[in-house]
Amino acid sequence: MWIGEATTPDMVRSAADLYDESVSAEAVDRFLADPTHHLLVARDGDATVGFVSGVETTHPDKGTEMFLYELAVEEAHRGRGVGSALVRALGDLARARGCYGMWVLTDDDNAAALATYRAAGSGDPEPTVMLTWTFRD
Repeated sequence: MWIGEATTPDMVRSAADLYDESVSAEAVDRFLADPTHHLLVARDGDATVGFVSGVETTHPDKGTEMFLYELAVEEAHRGRGVGSALVRALGDLARARGCYGMWVLTDDDNAAALATYRAAGSGDPEPTVMLTWTFRD
């Protein structure tokens, strides 16, 4: 298995079957143009079998940390360490880019996600409340 950063529109689109919605050419271009947005893909031969996306966030009094935005692994490749390897690779990238840490949100009943993040070295979950705003119809 190979894991690397998607640096071209074709590499980003190679994970299209794993995204929640259809890929927008405009969004792909905008994503790739921003050096603080990252998409790592896992490939098994010619097939993309997983991805993790991350966004560097910076605050004036804290510095920069990596937000693990989304993780997906093709169903036939789950349970083989692909997700954990992707998370570790994003963590390595975050350290290389000078981030002081990395964080992710997931549901407290998402056993697969919790196991994956723990296997990749995360700390224990903290009690949180997430509030959202939706700006598109």
